[in-house]
Amino acid sequence: MTDYQKPDDLKSVPALIALAPVEANAFLAFNHAVERKDGLIPPKYRELISLAVALTTQCAYCLDVHTGQAAKAGATREEVAEAALIAAAVRAGGTLGHALLAQRLFERHRGDEEA
Repeated sequence: MTDYQKPDDLKSVPALIALAPVEANAFLAFNHAVERKDGLIPPKYRELISLAVALTTQCAYCLDVHTGQAAKAGATREEVAEAALIAAAVRAGGTLGHALLAQRLFERHRGDEEA
């Protein structure tokens, strides 16, 4: 499906806010707080963190927004590449951690509680 996700979908945000204003405004207030410019973490690093999270959650819209904001905040292509590879390594590490849990749960389901 080639039209599944479109950048123009972001134009529908106001309509979504109108459908659930209490929840949407709470989300937007939180989002604005974490995007503030006067925090201890500078805007460029906030955007690189956001980009890394967007890569691991695989949100195309977030990738679009945070790639653009990272560029405006002064991030380089090299920094974006490093953030992407750090995110990939952490995602792989999470898989390994869950593999350990899966092994323990397997033993529990098999009835071998002492493993």
